[in-house]
Amino acid sequence: MAMERRTVLKLALASAAAGPFVGLTALPASARRSPQGARLVPIPDQRDGLVRLHLPNGFNYRSFHDTESPVTLGDGTLLPGRHDGMAAFPGPKGSDGASILIRNHEVNGPTAAFGPRAPYDPRGGGGTTTMVVSKFGEVQDSWTSLNGTMMNCSGGEMPWGSWITCEETVNGPDVGPDFTGAPNVSLTQRHGYIFEVPASADRATGQSTGQPIRSAGRFAHESVAWADGHLYLSEDNFAFPSGFYRYSPPNDPMAEGHLADGGTLQMLKVVGIDNAHLEGHQEANATYAVEWVDIAQPFAEYDYTSGQTAPTPNDTALVHVGAQGQAQGAAYFSRLEGTIASGGVVYFTSTQGGGLAETVTHEPTAGFGNGSGQVWAYDPAAMTLRCVFQSTGPMVLDMPDNITTSPRGTLVVCEDSSGDNYLRGLSVDGQLWDIALNRLRTLSGTPRFGDEFAGSTFDDKGHTLFVNIQASRGMTFAIWGPWKSIGV
Repeated sequence: MAMERRTVLKLALASAAAGPFVGLTALPASARRSPQGARLVPIPDQRDGLVRLHLPNGFNYRSFHDTESPVTLGDGTLLPGRHDGMAAFPGPKGSDGASILIRNHEVNGPTAAFGPRAPYDPRGGGGTTTMVVSKFGEVQDSWTSLNGTMMNCSGGEMPWGSWITCEETVNGPDVGPDFTGAPNVSLTQRHGYIFEVPASADRATGQSTGQPIRSAGRFAHESVAWADGHLYLSEDNFAFPSGFYRYSPPNDPMAEGHLADGGTLQMLKVVGIDNAHLEGHQEANATYAVEWVDIAQPFAEYDYTSGQTAPTPNDTALVHVGAQGQAQGAAYFSRLEGTIASGGVVYFTSTQGGGLAETVTHEPTAGFGNGSGQVWAYDPAAMTLRCVFQSTGPMVLDMPDNITTSPRGTLVVCEDSSGDNYLRGLSVDGQLWDIALNRLRTLSGTPRFGDEFAGSTFDDKGHTLFVNIQASRGMTFAIWGPWKSIGV
């Protein structure tokens, strides 16, 4: 998630103190490289020859859907910016390795909905777009697949062939203004939910129903992953403690091909430790036994009179779900963002985790947590949670956000800081190294190095890594090369 208030975080993170974990050696900035010693070098964009990324030698890329200039999709949609979470699905048969990409647009509001289809809320400016893209980043078709939502941050790829997109907000006509101060009274629907978007190369079938899954909670959703018959959900509550959740649907999505509303929501708790402060510094290889506590009221829809100021403050609505779990001892995290399931384990990032718990700030502009980031792993079979990596400072790993895994199981981590932003690899034998560096500039030449990476996702063949630049002037990249040679 990228917001204006993030620009104040850099100074707060400079003093973060933590330690690397057993088997995970954090390399100093002067020695960052792949396991084979590859360094990043300027590589021209195959779209127009400009250098937008630094990559290892032997790699290439093409950018597309660059909203620095207006972009019109195949259905006539004027493409919004704020490209965020994304997933790649196998393309149509005979397409020579093309992928179906479903991409979030983290547009806050209230503002006019984009796209030609009927929106969930005419005043919600977020949603998803779907593309059919070649393995070399050539767009073959594109359209609006969900609109009228708000702050669609990340989400998750479902094994039955859908993308779950997450609203990172609790805005609605029943809730007061959020951090932007913009009034919500013009909204026609409540927000703060997750939505399902089917993956299809056909515009007619590649459309969301536009109906939220309310029982999965109304809170600041970030991302999701499916494992062990549950949907695991992260929360990025910024100035408040965030929680890690699981949703148990009333149906079998693997058999029925969709996720149903009406299930149960639970929140993670450390066994024997009420309100465990996991946002703070963790000892080497810290591992916890966990359990799950029930959320009795997963969503709140407050009374209001149309056209009048909403009676419920935004901050009250933001903590409604988490407070229920915390009252039962649920754990505190700092700003949980990317989530991915791999090999039966659910990995997720804590963007500001790893600092000293006793100095955690609680100010709306600073965020809950003062570290440079953590990567956690939840093992559903063992019911254990392990902090698999903790950054020693911003030069090692700086505010990890979206994550994905390569076909060989390497984690690919997107950075979201106000300085240089990297794609980093976290290998199975414990090395952390650089994959790509943002060297994007505006059309006038002004650096955009502080624009975050988001939405990293490999195609089903492992040939192409697709990734976004999340900014008002968004952009998507297709990157390919000898992945195995750099340990990805």
